[in-house]
Amino acid sequence: MAARRSAPSRTLVIGESLIDVVRTPDGSSTRHVGGSPLNVAVGLARLDHRVSLATYFGRDEGGAAIGAHVSDAGVDLVPGSDRAEDTTVATATLDEQGRAEYTFDIAWRVPELPERTGHLHTGSIGALLRPGGVDVLAAMGGGRRVGTVSYDPNIRPSLVRDRGATLGEVERRVAVSDVVKASDDDLEWLAGRPLDEQGLTDWLHGWRDLGPTVLVCTRGAKGALALLPSGRTVTVPGAGVEVADTVGAGDSFMAGMLSALLDVGLLGGPEARSRLRKAKGAAVTAAVTRGVDASARTVARLGAHAPSRADLGIAPLR
Repeated sequence: MAARRSAPSRTLVIGESLIDVVRTPDGSSTRHVGGSPLNVAVGLARLDHRVSLATYFGRDEGGAAIGAHVSDAGVDLVPGSDRAEDTTVATATLDEQGRAEYTFDIAWRVPELPERTGHLHTGSIGALLRPGGVDVLAAMGGGRRVGTVSYDPNIRPSLVRDRGATLGEVERRVAVSDVVKASDDDLEWLAGRPLDEQGLTDWLHGWRDLGPTVLVCTRGAKGALALLPSGRTVTVPGAGVEVADTVGAGDSFMAGMLSALLDVGLLGGPEARSRLRKAKGAAVTAAVTRGVDASARTVARLGAHAPSRADLGIAPLR
């Protein structure tokens, strides 16, 4: 990949942070700091990017754990992120293959956001759940004027029962994004039926018509499908690893992919959007490959472990 053109501005991540209670098939449980946007922010920081997180948690034991976790990773919290009445708890129940099903008890509002240029990332619960989700959509629209935007729907069916209404809301956010990543589970839930590879590819093409430049569907052990700026579809194979659990896998993928795009100046200010639209397939495919590698590192360990550049065998940022 080409050398990065200039030092990128700070990336702003908007979305929920929470405490994950992970229950295993043997009946034991553990507690971890979690939340998809928080995991992406931490993942980017672990990959040496400058990151701020706008989130919502309480000044309680869980909130203290979240604050310490993001601080240790080098993520800056947007002021006002700690003003929730209580910190959200999510319960992840693992099956025998390490796959997780989630239940949530969540409240979500967006703190006052800083003026910014550069890249904005959001997704999951915080991008949709009202009242905060309305503010997230507005921030995404504003973000398109001063930089690039990425979005991961990361659908949680226990929180969004109405498929048709949810699809409409998701597509409003897709339409103001430059990079969109969804899992095959996301797309099958939105479609209301199983989708084969052609069906998944058709969904990516449909969303491309709404405005994004790069669209990716992750497929677990099968790797990922990517729709390149040229409109060509490529498949990146999965990395064969023994799965400990899948908690945070998609978030590590997102952080890895965004990291690679940031490294070569394809995300950031408005000029980066122009470069992204003209990007060669090799650069985007390499970014998807970094996402697959990061995800594989995460599923091989318990919890939402975020790999470093050294873990992935890539050079430090200059």
